[in-house]
Amino acid sequence: MATNPIPQFPSDFLWGVSTSAHQIEGAADEREPSVWDAFSAESGRIKDGSTAAVACDHFHRYREDVALLADLGVGAYRFSIAWPRVNSPGGLDFYDRLVDELAAAGIRPVPTLFHWDLPLSLQEAGGWLNRDTAERFAEYVATVVERLGDRVHKWITINEPAEHTLLGHALGTHAPGKQMLFDALPAAHHQLLGHGLAVRALRAAGITDIGIANSHGPTWPASEEQADMEAAGFYDLLLNRLFAEPLLLGQYPDGLGELMPGGSGAVEADLKIISEPVDWYGINYYAPTRVGAPQGTEIEFGGVTMPAELPFSVREIEGRPVTDFGWPVVPEGLTELLTTFADRYGDRLPPIVITENGCSYEGIDDQERITYLDGHIRALHKAMEAGVDVRGYFVWSLLDNFEWAEGYARRFGLVHVNFDDPADPATLGRTPKASYGWLRDVLRGQSRNDG
Repeated sequence: MATNPIPQFPSDFLWGVSTSAHQIEGAADEREPSVWDAFSAESGRIKDGSTAAVACDHFHRYREDVALLADLGVGAYRFSIAWPRVNSPGGLDFYDRLVDELAAAGIRPVPTLFHWDLPLSLQEAGGWLNRDTAERFAEYVATVVERLGDRVHKWITINEPAEHTLLGHALGTHAPGKQMLFDALPAAHHQLLGHGLAVRALRAAGITDIGIANSHGPTWPASEEQADMEAAGFYDLLLNRLFAEPLLLGQYPDGLGELMPGGSGAVEADLKIISEPVDWYGINYYAPTRVGAPQGTEIEFGGVTMPAELPFSVREIEGRPVTDFGWPVVPEGLTELLTTFADRYGDRLPPIVITENGCSYEGIDDQERITYLDGHIRALHKAMEAGVDVRGYFVWSLLDNFEWAEGYARRFGLVHVNFDDPADPATLGRTPKASYGWLRDVLRGQSRNDG
């Protein structure tokens, strides 16, 4: 474990932790069904056969969790608002209570408006493959901000549209479980359109602090062979540039715009909405990806089966420690990513907030997580020293939770949750891990903004 003090960050740097509604809230019987409820009910979809019907029971235990946040000393809490709950009678009341509890603790609420839990009724009408879902999203956003906008000033529109497109619509390993490969691209376009319409709805409500949470990472070619270089370039196009450039440049990378629905005129009009200026750009970072030419066989990587027909193959990054999820630990990849983005997009890139960074490890004495966070915070500081404008850092995650298709088998939390019997809320006790105490000490050593 590193013993050198963490470097000092600016006094107004925002430190926080992140969660998402479906992964922690539970209380599924007090909201409409979501696409993840339906997906989890299908045999074999979730590796341990579990569901998020109870999860961490945050819906009933939120005061306990806010107390953990206050003791940790973070300035902000990134959570998500469940669209299916908002659609239910009294659904916004919960978020009213949560926001008030955070305010009383001096913690800034930073809600994400869509974190993958689409109402099942909208999925049955076509989901994100249907352009109408973007319009419905904007209406939902307007409803939420009308209720909470007097106390919530920093908003995130959508979380990780790349993963929701790739895993949910192209490969089928996440909800809604579609295996469309490149025919899934309309889901990407409609999520980006939904983002732009949400920005407009938030602006109309007077909000001036808006971002998105896009996942990004460096793409490393498997070798300098032309086939590997081309495959890596294509992967970078799909997972990085496809989701950054419409927002930041108002255009799709060459060759992708014509694959979007509606024809060139409609796409051009949509891009004017998609590129509505944001006040900051959120990045979720976990690791680089090493990519080579296709190998002609299916590959199991990071819990995901990559089909043989893809025009690239994901390779192992050798010589690096890995998390319990099998993800490589590469802190310097964060520095590389941030400096690459600053060079690539220049003054079109607004200030950056790291909206997720974290790792899965077992155990309460989680020294590996301390080493991971220490390395990534230092890598972030190094990027800032190189001139990248970064305004905040959020750890994923406050609590061990329902880790999507992995169920409860992966533990990303700073706080251990007892899932021995998820059907019995009395067993869901919280125990801060060693990493929680370490981060609390780091934050106490920083001059930060609690606003």
